This record gives sequence, structure tokens and C-alpha cells, in this order.
Amino acid sequence: MGMRRMKVDKLGIDLLTHDPVVILKDMEGKRHLPILIGPFEATAIALALEGTQVPRPLSHDLMKSIIEALKAKVNKIVIHDIQENTFFAKVVLESSLGPLEIDARPSDSIALALRTNSPIYVTDQIILEESDEKGKEAQLEVNNFKKFIDDLKPSDFTQPDKEE
Repeated sequence: MGMRRMKVDKLGIDLLTHDPVVILKDMEGKRHLPILIGPFEATAIALALEGTQVPRPLSHDLMKSIIEALKAKVNKIVIHDIQENTFFAKVVLESSLGPLEIDARPSDSIALALRTNSPIYVTDQIILEESDEKGKEAQLEVNNFKKFIDDLKPSDFTQPDKEE
């Protein structure tokens, strides 16, 4: 099974569902992979991308601390399958027990990878099936979406203070 290294390109909002989406881009910049995620995971990814420190550890900070306390290391994360529009990932650890593969959601895996400076991989099968190079019909929609994403900032995910 071939794999392609990816990086987080942007966070955005899906135009149809209004759900947060993380956009992964291959290292050559040729293929993009959008993955719908939850709002809490979007916030965790945005904080990691911005390098924002929080006063108390979030769940992904806790995972990182536990892994380090166990003298293990995140080797990589791999997004390896898609079933019924749901992506599957695994966190690959190096440990004293040898390599360990832990089932995880892609969003949690990405948030952890950003905190541990670990590489993100996606199988070639998913890239070929789900990336934005599916054909000419989708190209216009993709270009419009990319423009929308290019205009987004991480601060777009924060809610303004409500006046009471």
C-alpha cells in the first residue's frame, strides 16, 4: 500500500453542511484532501497551527504528555481507509514494546501530529479516490472552494464575545 505525505493546508467551513473541514495538501501541492471534522477538533487544530498556548492542557496535549511519559514517540499518523464517507486513521507509536498502531479519528490524529511534529500520511488509494482531481466537472467547484478557503483565517473559528 503506497502512501503520500501530507500537511495541513487550511481549516475551513464546508459550504454545504457548514461543518468545519481540514484541508490536507500533498508535499508537491498537487492534491488536496478535505476531511470534515468536529468544531472542538477544528479548534484544537487551529490552536496548534497558530502555536497558541492554553492555560490548561487540552485532550490532545494530554495525549502527547501521556505518550511522552511512557517514553514513547509518535512516529507518524496514517489516514488509511474510508467507509461510508467516514475516514479511518491510526497513530503509529514507537515504544519500548516496539511499534504500536492505535485506531483514531483523523481529526484527533492530525491535532496530535501537529503537537508532536509528526508526519501525516494518506494512502494512495484514498488520495486517488477522494482528492480534488476527480475531473473537469468538479474543477470549478473546487476552485471556488479553494478561493473561499484562501480567504479564511484561524480567527474565523472563534466566536465573538456576546454582549449581554
